[in-house]
Amino acid sequence: MNILLRIQCSQLLRIPKVSVRAFHKDYRVLAPQNFSDYESVKRDFKIEVPEYFNFAKDVLDYWANMEKIGKRPSNPAFWWVNDNGEEVRWNFQELGSLSKKLANVLTKSCGLEKGDRVIVILPAIPEWWLTNVACLRTGTVLIPGSTQLTENDLLYRLQTSLAKCIITNDIFATTVDSVAQKCAILTTKLIVSEKPKEGWINLKEMMKHASDDHSCVKTRHNETMTIYFTSGTTGFPKMTEHTHSSYGLGLSINGRYWLDLTPSDIMWNTSDTGWAKSAWSSVFSPWSLGACVFVSCMPRFEPASVLKTLSRFPITVFCSPPTAYRMLVQNWESSYKFRSLKHCVSAGEPMNPEVSEQWKNRTGLDIYEGYGQTETVLICGTFKGMKIKNGSMGKPSPAFDVKIIDENGSILPPKQEGTIGIRVRPNRPLGLFAGYVDEPFKTASTVCGDFYVTGDRGYMDEDGYIWFIGRSDDVILSSGYRIGPFEIESALAEHPAVLESAVVSSPDQIRGEVVKAFVVLKPDYKSHDPEKIKNELQEHVKRMTAPYKYPRKVQFVHELPKTISGKIKRNELRKKEWGKV
Repeated sequence: MNILLRIQCSQLLRIPKVSVRAFHKDYRVLAPQNFSDYESVKRDFKIEVPEYFNFAKDVLDYWANMEKIGKRPSNPAFWWVNDNGEEVRWNFQELGSLSKKLANVLTKSCGLEKGDRVIVILPAIPEWWLTNVACLRTGTVLIPGSTQLTENDLLYRLQTSLAKCIITNDIFATTVDSVAQKCAILTTKLIVSEKPKEGWINLKEMMKHASDDHSCVKTRHNETMTIYFTSGTTGFPKMTEHTHSSYGLGLSINGRYWLDLTPSDIMWNTSDTGWAKSAWSSVFSPWSLGACVFVSCMPRFEPASVLKTLSRFPITVFCSPPTAYRMLVQNWESSYKFRSLKHCVSAGEPMNPEVSEQWKNRTGLDIYEGYGQTETVLICGTFKGMKIKNGSMGKPSPAFDVKIIDENGSILPPKQEGTIGIRVRPNRPLGLFAGYVDEPFKTASTVCGDFYVTGDRGYMDEDGYIWFIGRSDDVILSSGYRIGPFEIESALAEHPAVLESAVVSSPDQIRGEVVKAFVVLKPDYKSHDPEKIKNELQEHVKRMTAPYKYPRKVQFVHELPKTISGKIKRNELRKKEWGKV
């Protein structure tokens, strides 16, 4: 690393002057570690972007060196556990050595070159993290995928991405083999397994013999680093391209200000490895600040297991979606004590205020909401040290100028509903995606006037807090009222009979359209009189929101249509209601 870049990185990644707690000592710090007051942080925010940047070389190897000379706490860099009692702990030096071995497997054994695309479909096992770092070191383009992908999902991704290599495990390898013959460009299949499989290169076996002598490729900050397929709630999934700086540097904003991390912290994010949120809070954000990435490998989200893990291990920062927090408070027992936990955050969907209150009553900790997209880093957040307004997404990230705009790109006044936009002209900020791969028209459609258009509706209050209403195509217009589905879904979630719900518009001869709720009942209520429960839910929503917002139509269903990342496909339900499918 040249002297100038070393200075820039040390300024960006300098260890905050905070007391460092002993690794095994119970310690609780509720004051923010990195955040002062919002206005000064916003005013003084700046990140220097060098011409060449590679997260593995310029950040991970930086922390490995700090470790070597005794200037980083004794926390692991990576700490993995599973339900069988197995544990893996690596410091940054060990992470570096192992990822260099895997980098040599990719280049020397598999013949991959800089720019080649690699699809990785693995559960939360250590090899997923090694693959992330190895792709950085080799300049290959990482394309994460969920283990919930179907054959058609996988075939679409392989053919669209033109990936040359896929890395997966025993369970998913059969799915790969069923479609691989239709993907001529796929030349390499790596399997993470204890036993050999015909037609596959065994990654574990190759790692035993690989050298850790590897020189990181030189990558410009604006070269492609990773591609994420969007959830595909409307149309086929798009390939969202991020560069070495948009995520590699941009996510340091999340780590410093929203997650409030230092090198002494242990961060647990429960996101699926196929989601962009894993890049956010399981790779770049914590490691930017030299913190430990904690992973508990569970076949599925089990509230009791999560609560026990938070009680057993010295986790200081926890991130999970609102749905997960709701499950945790519903399964709470008085024996759970989180002696090390000091900061809780949530993202992925708006948080129900009732869940926040229940969590604080049980733990004494607030939940700080964050808002972003696959195409961005953190757009808005409630940062530690800021006043929390329940139901709000907080204020704009220090990196972005966020406004509420109309259909022409004009800024709207406080309290007026519009589209959430990020100013991109005259200067495009760090942290935005480079574009949708091979789709220039779709990329261009995300800009309106001087703003990147998120496609989400909201408003800003007089204090600069932003409030989410819904996706632009989810807003319901009924008798002149604009109704966001989230408020009704939140109200329904507070009724004891409701497991989950989805709210969409439905045609009506008098009102044009009305609110319709698709409701999944909890097991104990499925035998109850449906008409009686329907009336109860309607009256409940009237009390919780406003009389005009209640669902005039209610349909009980066994399950809701969802994307592979778990998002409800309201668009699919709405199309059926309007006879468009």
